[in-house]
Amino acid sequence: MKKKHLKFLKQLVETPSPTGFEEPAAALVRERLADVADEVATDTMGSVRAVLEGRDAGAPSLMLAAHMDEIGLMVTYISDEGFLSVASLGGVDAAILPGMRVDVHTASGTLRGIVGRKPIHLIEPDERKTVTPLSSLVIDLGMKPKRVKKLVRVGDPITFGVGFERFGDDMAVSKCFDDKCGVWIACRVMEKLARAGRAPGDFIAVATTQEEIGTRGAMTSAHAVNPDVALAFDVTHATDYPGIDKTKYGKIVCGAGPVIARGPNINPVVFERLVAAAEAEGVPYQLEAEPSVTGTDARAIQVTRGGIPTGLISVPLRYMHTPTEVICLRDLEATARPITRFAQDLAPDTSFVPGLGGAVTENAEGKAAGADADADADASDASAAPEGA
Repeated sequence: MKKKHLKFLKQLVETPSPTGFEEPAAALVRERLADVADEVATDTMGSVRAVLEGRDAGAPSLMLAAHMDEIGLMVTYISDEGFLSVASLGGVDAAILPGMRVDVHTASGTLRGIVGRKPIHLIEPDERKTVTPLSSLVIDLGMKPKRVKKLVRVGDPITFGVGFERFGDDMAVSKCFDDKCGVWIACRVMEKLARAGRAPGDFIAVATTQEEIGTRGAMTSAHAVNPDVALAFDVTHATDYPGIDKTKYGKIVCGAGPVIARGPNINPVVFERLVAAAEAEGVPYQLEAEPSVTGTDARAIQVTRGGIPTGLISVPLRYMHTPTEVICLRDLEATARPITRFAQDLAPDTSFVPGLGGAVTENAEGKAAGADADADADASDASAAPEGA
């Protein structure tokens, strides 16, 4: 991955955007796409929508959605001693919190806090066997109570106080790869399409809000955009480490390529076209069974208005909803390529009606102009040293 793209990914994950407080990440997306998109807008839910107009007015419009909110905490009470009580923003596991460093985001700036709990010496033997509930944890700001109450307000959001780091063989660890890596991919796909001469139809990249509490930004964005077809991007559970039952959750491996979902939440024509796009690009891919609604933006997009044909593509992620989420960086660029190809192959006569959808169509040369050069650049990136080129 080139240094400039790695830098943007690092910026995204280290920019706080807990659910309901996504403004800093939204500003990054607007800045990144300002010179690429024909139009960039932000709605009242805070979701950012960027439009790259297509070459053919009759070709299907495609929306690619990725959520930019991250899980976190919220201040619910400030004690007389200056300690903060909190509630979760999204699915936070209380078991991982004791001893963690956090960032409390206030109107006057970010404050470093520590999630406190009694040391093991003072915990009764029976109590050591249970997880301390979130309601019993407090955040210590290391300040006098009067100063805490001056700086902090009830309702202030809190995020994990960790950042981005590379390790191992092209792996990376950070908070909130769920789903900042999806926002990164949405931006990269738009950049690739712009460089390749645009897609046949309009391409709309949407960084949605409030996914972690019910795909709320996807609901309003899909209704407003009303695309002919949509893809949701998210992370999915890697099952390539000990303790995960593959018979229940399938085999999903970090570094083995993007994961294409299949099931009732997924339009079958979109699924087949995603598979065809990955194969046309020579990108290894993995399949994931989703026998019900997914926990992603796809669940909301599919049933918006009269129904929007929707697909779901993901990258494998270890240790989801922890401060140490792990991805393979190779999977990111590998995922951007089939999505770009999927957009380029949307001809005016494409049908997404199950059982009536046509075969995948291609441009006369197989790819739009400029796509080969882009693929070559990606291959060069992949073979570069771990530090980038």
